[in-house]
Formats: sequence, C-alpha cells, structure tokens
Amino acid sequence: MTNVVLVHGGFADGSGWQGVYHLLKADGYNVSVVQNPTLSLEGDVAATRQILDQQQGPVVLVGHSYGGVVITEAGMHENVAALVYIAAFAPDKGESVSTLIADPPPGTPVPPILPPQDGYLFLEREKFAASFAADLPAGQASFMADSQVPWGVAALTGTVSEPAWRVKPSWYLVAADDKMIPPPAQRAMSERAGATVSEVGGSHAVYVSNPAAVAALVKRAAAGR
Repeated sequence: MTNVVLVHGGFADGSGWQGVYHLLKADGYNVSVVQNPTLSLEGDVAATRQILDQQQGPVVLVGHSYGGVVITEAGMHENVAALVYIAAFAPDKGESVSTLIADPPPGTPVPPILPPQDGYLFLEREKFAASFAADLPAGQASFMADSQVPWGVAALTGTVSEPAWRVKPSWYLVAADDKMIPPPAQRAMSERAGATVSEVGGSHAVYVSNPAAVAALVKRAAAGR
C-alpha cells in the first residue's frame, strides 16, 4: 500500500505536514495533502473525499487533531484501507469535538481558545507556543501563531455518523506532552478504537516537531503491522 493522504486539524493548514511528506516521498510513497477549510465537518469530509477519489488503489488516511474527526467520517470511503491518528480526536458515532472536550479531567491544561468571533475560533497568540507547539523553535511556533487558520465553530459541533475505525484497522500516535488534547484522553480514544498505539514525547504539533515518528507509524499502517 503506497498511497497516503494527510489531513490537518484546526488552527493549521496542510503545510505543517511538509516534514512527514518529504520522508514518505523519499521512501516511495504517493502522498497527498488535503487543504480542508475547517469551516464545517461536512465540508472537510467533502474536501478529503475529493482527494481520496483521485487515488489509485488503497490509501492510508492520516489525521492530526481535529483531522481525526474528519478521517473518522471520511474513512468509510472505499479506497481507505487504514487510519492513522496523530494526537487526534477519534470520535464514536454521534460524537463531535464539542462532546469530547465538554468534560475535561481535573487539572488538565485548558487550551487558550479565545471566545468565538463571527463564528470562528482562534488561539491566543501569546499562549500558542506553550499550548500547541512547545517543542518547536520559537520562530517557527511564532509563525504558526501568526498564520492561524480560523476554525469554524460549526466544525467543532459536527458529529460522526459512521466511525470508520469500527470497520477498518487503525494506528494512533500519542503525544505525551500534549497541552491541547490531554494524553489520557488520547490513550482512552485509541484504546476504544482498538488502535495499534505508539507514544512519543512531543507537543500537540508532534507532526511538525517529530516527522520521523509520524512517518514511521504511517509506514507500519501501510504494511499492516
């Protein structure tokens, strides 16, 4: 299986996958990056299915953060053979980001999400690095903070109809130092999904800071092990 499709999460765009992309391309994989608008789950699933339609043969579908919700829904596409979650939400039927974050465990960090502005969410710029990208160079984290993609409130409430992980094999990379999605929540979701789990020290931006770990897990999924 040599086709890989990468799906980014909220507040970010597809360029964060560049390190993972280059590693997989160097190993002969056919890699596509979805630029999902993160305005609504329905729209992001449609954007992902558009890329999946273009693939010849089976696909490893990879999602980071909110991208995990997108791949859970879009993963029912006939071309998808495996799912890979990178510090991602893995919702069940009827769940959304909103339901998954509604009752955080006591003492866990609260992401510095500003109140909605005209239906969109932003992370507080001054706290972006510490919460989202603590293991990236300061300049890179600052750039990500200043180039945030507005995250539509509607995307957070979009619910999954048929979770693909119930019928397709999945892999999960837990970011042990994540301040956006608590690691215990990541472990619980990965266990519920029956995923093959790897864990590394890393921030929520582990896909940027440790592309080798991400690429390694994608290759395991492609090999079915």
